[in-house]
Amino acid sequence: MLTYFLFIVGFIFLIKGADLLVEGASSLAKKFGVSSLAIGLTVVAFGTTMPELIVNLFASFNNANDLAVGNILGSNITNILLILGIAALISPIIIREGTVKREIPFSFLVILILGILVNDSISGFSTLTLSRSDGLILLLFLSIFIYYSFIIYKIKGEHPEHIPEYRLWPSVERVLGGAAALLIGAHWIVEGAIKLAAFFNLSQALIGLTIIAIGTSLPELATSITAARKNKCELAVGNLIGANILNISWILGISSVIQPLNFSANLNFDILMVMLATVVAFLFMFVGKKNILERWQGGVMVGLYVLYIGYLIVRG
Repeated sequence: MLTYFLFIVGFIFLIKGADLLVEGASSLAKKFGVSSLAIGLTVVAFGTTMPELIVNLFASFNNANDLAVGNILGSNITNILLILGIAALISPIIIREGTVKREIPFSFLVILILGILVNDSISGFSTLTLSRSDGLILLLFLSIFIYYSFIIYKIKGEHPEHIPEYRLWPSVERVLGGAAALLIGAHWIVEGAIKLAAFFNLSQALIGLTIIAIGTSLPELATSITAARKNKCELAVGNLIGANILNISWILGISSVIQPLNFSANLNFDILMVMLATVVAFLFMFVGKKNILERWQGGVMVGLYVLYIGYLIVRG
């Protein structure tokens, strides 16, 4: 019973830890003269994906690779179909042209590359492998995305939201406290997920694709709902698509470089599902009002997510 309680509390530690780490690291970077643009595109962007990264590392070191990969694929599907869908149901979302023409296609390219990489080295018919060399290729795409982001933001003169600044010691405290909370929360979540899967005779992939994916996406869900209510979803959409790119190129890239990931070939379906969700989001930009995600389209996306979860439950 304690394990399952800590499993739930672990999400609180994970989310709060990421917030503290981002605040502290951003403040320290600002004190040392780093521009707000650079902080937003590095410290903040990578910091918001820390929950998924730490969970993945703990999972891979515990030989729970299905849990690790399922977490990433599930988070990406949740970001597009569930979070964007709910936001659009609340209020139609105007999506920036740059996001439609560049970031969504780049997001599709990254998941396509992942699908190719894991299927070029099948060990038998039931296992896929993401090797260290595959991880380096994903990190190469990450560097391209970061370079592109810097260029685009500089050309357009856009800047991230206000970067908080604290005194030196409070900043350090936030970094240390946030890092500790992330480590503790990730440990509790992975331990709980493994025992939960064993107790209910569920696959680790199912736990990663559903409970953990949704749990680590709660901050994005809350942010997008708040933005939708204020009719300020443009930045939130960009952040969600950016998070999907980072989840694949950064988290799976660095995870597989540290330790190659062998996982179930069943997850090929979920890779295809990420592709489908990305294509649906892209095509909806040209159906009805251009570059606007309308309420009915949001309803379709949420409906697809419910059908997907139903399939996962049947698959077990």
